[in-house]
Amino acid sequence: MKKLQLVDIVVIIVVGIVFGIIMKFWDDLYGVIKPLLPTLRQLVYGMWFMVGPFAALLIRKPGAALLASLAGASLSAFMGNGISVLMYGLVQGLFAELIFLAFRYRKFSILVAGLAGVASCIGSFLLDLVYGYADLEAWALFVKYGLRVISSFIFTGVFAYYIVLALEKTKVTNLIRPVDDHELDKLKL
Repeated sequence: MKKLQLVDIVVIIVVGIVFGIIMKFWDDLYGVIKPLLPTLRQLVYGMWFMVGPFAALLIRKPGAALLASLAGASLSAFMGNGISVLMYGLVQGLFAELIFLAFRYRKFSILVAGLAGVASCIGSFLLDLVYGYADLEAWALFVKYGLRVISSFIFTGVFAYYIVLALEKTKVTNLIRPVDDHELDKLKL
């Protein structure tokens, strides 16, 4: 497996910062729809799990998901979301990395990216239990996190995948790593 180079680290941190800014606006959107769609708002929750898998799809090296999740969480904490968001960034990044590791950092399909997002969601769920959601009724937890799992797969598996695929096709990613047909094949189902 290839190690992260300085250019990879810089790109990953920039990705994390960009997603940190997006997540700040997403917080506002989530707050607006909260009273309108109290349960269904979970369907947009997957955005918070997107940064790690997106970076892993883009860079394709161990540590990309973790570093991007931590960078995004750091900016989010700096912008007022509290220090606990760093723990979420750490856990979500680690859980995403476990999925890419399970595929030995060789497969970067919609399925793998989606599973990485779902794993991030599961990590977030475990932290949520520690921080106070354990007192919810079982059916409420099932509905809430069932919708989040669906959302995480859509945002990380579908949206992140197609954004990276579009970047690959424009050859923008050649600036950070050469893209050949073999690399494009890794993105296939």
